Amino acid sequence: MNEQELKSKIIEVGKRLYAAGLAVAKSGNLSAKIDNENILITATGTFLGQLKEGDIVKVSLSDCSFKGELKPSSELPLHTLVYKNFPAKVVIHCHPPLINGYFAVAKTLKAMSFETKFYLGDIPVIPQETPTVTDTAPVISALKTNNLVVLKNHGTIAIDENFEDALSITEALEEAVKSASIARLFDKEILDDLDLALKNDLKRNEKSYSMFSRQHIQAIVDLVNQDDFISQKGKELDLTVKLAIKLDDSSDIYKFNFEKGKIIKLDTDADAPFVISAPALVWEQVFLGKLDSFVAVTQGKMKLSGQLGQLSKWYVPFNRLFALFKEVKINPLVLKE
Repeated sequence: MNEQELKSKIIEVGKRLYAAGLAVAKSGNLSAKIDNENILITATGTFLGQLKEGDIVKVSLSDCSFKGELKPSSELPLHTLVYKNFPAKVVIHCHPPLINGYFAVAKTLKAMSFETKFYLGDIPVIPQETPTVTDTAPVISALKTNNLVVLKNHGTIAIDENFEDALSITEALEEAVKSASIARLFDKEILDDLDLALKNDLKRNEKSYSMFSRQHIQAIVDLVNQDDFISQKGKELDLTVKLAIKLDDSSDIYKFNFEKGKIIKLDTDADAPFVISAPALVWEQVFLGKLDSFVAVTQGKMKLSGQLGQLSKWYVPFNRLFALFKEVKINPLVLKE
């Protein structure tokens, strides 16, 4: 989109947020990346539901300079850091009332549907003590694990390649919070049989491995083949499939050959109907248990070769598989200066 089209899109999204009750009065701000040098961001003190082109400010990413009398949103530092750290092209910051109310008293989201688990995963919640985000580091760190972050007592930050997807996950979280709240009215002791199995204590391997080494992946295979839950669900759902995982920009590929829930063979090629690939920093978050693999795929942090809908029929055992990933300790990556 060119600059004019982006302004029109920002105005449209502001109206949608207001109509959905996700942004009222002068709360919230929106931005979009024009190119590698400039962004558009809503001005401070503007009504997102009544935006005009003059309410949108063009800002330089390099030095945050701008022209005109209107000042960009006070959240500009956070927006610029997003664009400097991620390939995202849009940022939505709004103050959804149900989300704010729920996370004011709850630390985590109780997912009441598979859609919530699939598209949202574990939502990071970052404490806030100021009206504007002054400590941006925890927010940027959290966005490495999820495209949607809750700022406690403040609102949400959603990033993505387009406004539709960023708005979609924001609306999905507001709806998920509504469902969890209604469920609690019916039963204060909500239990989820799927989650119960995933919360069982696991025998933790104290040895650590280099990420994506043969020893690392073999340790995961051993855990999987010892796991009664995967074995049971694998038989019930006929988990017979080949799934490969690949480290981007390298030759590191491992293919799990499943047969009724057991990994009968470990290969080192990508000849599989499903191949999940990602750069090292993303895989590290997955193996540390900070990033859900299904959510990473739906949010574009990981790439999937194959149909997610077909893979999702084995959601239960694969969700367990990805939970077991974090039980094998890895050595932290050494980042170059």
